[in-house]
Amino acid sequence: MQSTRIGILTLSDRASAGVYEDLSGKAIRDTLTDFVASPWEAVYRVIPDDRATIERELVRMIDDEQCCLVVTTGGTGPAPRDVTPEATEAVCEKMMPGFGELMRAVSLRHVPTAILSRQTAGIRKGALIVNLPGKPASIRECLEAVFPAIPYCIDLIGGPFLEGNAEVIKVFRPKAK
Repeated sequence: MQSTRIGILTLSDRASAGVYEDLSGKAIRDTLTDFVASPWEAVYRVIPDDRATIERELVRMIDDEQCCLVVTTGGTGPAPRDVTPEATEAVCEKMMPGFGELMRAVSLRHVPTAILSRQTAGIRKGALIVNLPGKPASIRECLEAVFPAIPYCIDLIGGPFLEGNAEVIKVFRPKAK
């Protein structure tokens, strides 16, 4: 069985320059390792908060690396260099605002500043891009909220069958008629 390819893209000027370790990308990998039962491999990159660079890497991960899912971390706040949602929207054919709405709602239970987050999601070809916040502690709580819908979304856009680990998280797919 061929492994499904999942992109993990950290957007951070300082982590990409080696100023500090990328803990957010590791948190995504660890969470997906818990949640995904299908064989999968990570396509992992750490790049600066630069819109053109982000757009190029998203396109490369999907068009060239054949990732069916790309999960980003960082660049979703109000600061001038936070341009991940803009880069995501620029490369997508459809936006999926419900992902960001749910992640913000979940995060607001923990911090009042979650309202400043601009996470979103979108579809490019047969792949889903999901923008997560940059704080490692927020990554699992956001993925726990949205992951139950991710495998079915990938089904609907023609991607590979992604099986969830039922012992850790319940994935939703409508029952066949």
